[in-house]
Amino acid sequence: MLPLRVPDLRNALLAAKAAGYDHVIVDGLVIETDRVRTPGPTKDMDLQWSGKIHNHGGNVQVASAPDDGWPLWVSGVRPGREHDTTALRASGALPVLAEWVADGGEILTDLGYEGLSDQIAVPSKKPKGTALPDDQKQHDRVHNALRAVGERANALVILHIEHGRTT
Repeated sequence: MLPLRVPDLRNALLAAKAAGYDHVIVDGLVIETDRVRTPGPTKDMDLQWSGKIHNHGGNVQVASAPDDGWPLWVSGVRPGREHDTTALRASGALPVLAEWVADGGEILTDLGYEGLSDQIAVPSKKPKGTALPDDQKQHDRVHNALRAVGERANALVILHIEHGRTT
């Protein structure tokens, strides 16, 4: 029910632009649940089982403010088994995020979205058997420092769900 209490993504990004933000942070969060099991398309596969948390859960996507990590938008809940890229695609957010980027904004994410690196800013993955060049390492340090505040948004979403807190 949390997504009903926050603005839709387009309105959240309009508010972000009005607040002067040049980027927002998108991150996935798997919220642990109990007694939820959904059979998957193959035998013994459970759609709600998340290897990320080693339990049943639901994957939500969170867009947050870059200054304080305040959640601006939360997607609907997807199966916990879904990868962040899949959950973001399924949320319908990509066309709206593309509008934000086309209008000069930037979306910062972690490596969980590397499949979308042509559309949003994702840090570089270290090539197997080699090191990243120093300039790319420095770029990734800055990217990750800017993106890290989005982890606060995830904590605030959990705090709200578990305790009904909003501050």
